[in-house]
Amino acid sequence: MADSVYKVIELVGTSSVSWEKAAQAAVERAAQSLRDLRIAEVVEQDLVVEEGKVTAYRTKLKLSFKYEGGS
Repeated sequence: MADSVYKVIELVGTSSVSWEKAAQAAVERAAQSLRDLRIAEVVEQDLVVEEGKVTAYRTKLKLSFKYEGGS
């Protein structure tokens, strides 16, 4: 296997349904502009609460992809 380099970015996905859907939204959006996505690690989850009710789920991810940049 050839040597490779991977870049890691942090993303926050949101959903009104679940943390899983929030993570899925972040990965699917990233896939629209990044290639060779590799690993997504959930690093934090939280909720948005308004008037005593959960209105949104938020999932923070570290997402890695193969680095192909020049400089």
